[in-house]
Amino acid sequence: MTDALPHPVPAKRWVYVIPVAAIMYMLAYLDRNNVSVILPYMHGDLALSNADKGLVGGVFFLGYVFLQIPAAIFAQRWSARNTVLILMLAWGLAASLSGLVRTTSQFYVARFVLGLFEGGVWPAVLILLASWFPLRERARANALWMACLPLSSVLMAPLSGWMLDHASWRWVLVFQGLPPLLWAVVWWFTVADRPAQARWISRAEAGHLERALAADEAAKPPSGSGSYLDAVKQRPVLVLIGVYFFWITGFYGFNLWLPSVIKELTHDGSATEVGLLTALPFTVALLVMIANAAWSDRTGRRRQAVAVPLVVGIAALLLGQAVDGALPRMLLLCLTAAALYAPYGPFWAIPGELLRFEVVAVAMGLINALGNLGGFAGPYLVGWLTDATGSSVTGFAVLSAFLAVAVVLVALGLRPATRPERRPAGLTAEEGA
Repeated sequence: MTDALPHPVPAKRWVYVIPVAAIMYMLAYLDRNNVSVILPYMHGDLALSNADKGLVGGVFFLGYVFLQIPAAIFAQRWSARNTVLILMLAWGLAASLSGLVRTTSQFYVARFVLGLFEGGVWPAVLILLASWFPLRERARANALWMACLPLSSVLMAPLSGWMLDHASWRWVLVFQGLPPLLWAVVWWFTVADRPAQARWISRAEAGHLERALAADEAAKPPSGSGSYLDAVKQRPVLVLIGVYFFWITGFYGFNLWLPSVIKELTHDGSATEVGLLTALPFTVALLVMIANAAWSDRTGRRRQAVAVPLVVGIAALLLGQAVDGALPRMLLLCLTAAALYAPYGPFWAIPGELLRFEVVAVAMGLINALGNLGGFAGPYLVGWLTDATGSSVTGFAVLSAFLAVAVVLVALGLRPATRPERRPAGLTAEEGA
């Protein structure tokens, strides 16, 4: 056995692949979530009720479903890089055009189309990362890429608020749809589908990394007949779909209405003030999300890294409805955001541990497609219940119940997976034997 290798697994992939993918999806998340900052300031323009506002946030996820599995298959069989590029150009145009709508119905359609084009990006990037990062690094790689979710809110919520103080909400949507069109150029020249195609690492390094990935695949259990249908019928995949649905219902229900809650805490503060304060919970979420993923990779305890934060989120969400005072409620909002973002890296490392590469694409697409229907249910439920009861308390209590179901499914439905033997970084299965 050798203690060191002449060509260690390249570290450049953390610099080239992760940041470019993170900025790309940060721009996608901006176009998804800027509406949450804009909605409280659309006074009378489209005459939206709270239920209408919830539907505006939720209809995005109806469109989000359709390209999940097709994009995952294209990414796995053709090219993740090219699949994302095409979708990036399409969603940038759709985002800008959503600022030109004139009726509520047109706004619904624009949000649906935006969701349609953004829907395929998530599974395509997960396939890309699976070609660059061995399983022992997968949760950290996922979390660093997915850090773009809270980071987008940290950076863009204040920006959206400032823009709203200087321009109409229509121009905010138009201008914020342009960056993806520009970033597509960076994506094209920087990203490669797999190490053998990258120009910025040596061939020896690329070969070494691909051997490590092949060793991971060899250690996985067979996926039955190897068909997509056989893979997605596996019990853990069905459980993961349920976990993701109930978690995402609470996640997006909280996210969409967070700026509205903060606006209430500030007694109708300016858009800039609300945007800056909205960034605080997501800053905390960013730090906790990365720390939880690192712990998950170090210990291999994926289930605990998903379930424990969600339990904390339930407690914080409920307690936030019972306490008075702007400061305690703001602290609980920060805790809730951190708890709801923390499971991302570990959760998306689980399918790669259970399924072989040839079938994991469609499984992750299906998990994301059906799970993200919770992104429709959560925002709409909160809006509808707020209109019906005159208070957001009932809506957030229902979100807590959804999160509780996710915890139960993780605890009872996902058995501890047999993890590949932990080897020193840089050793393949043969070299570590």
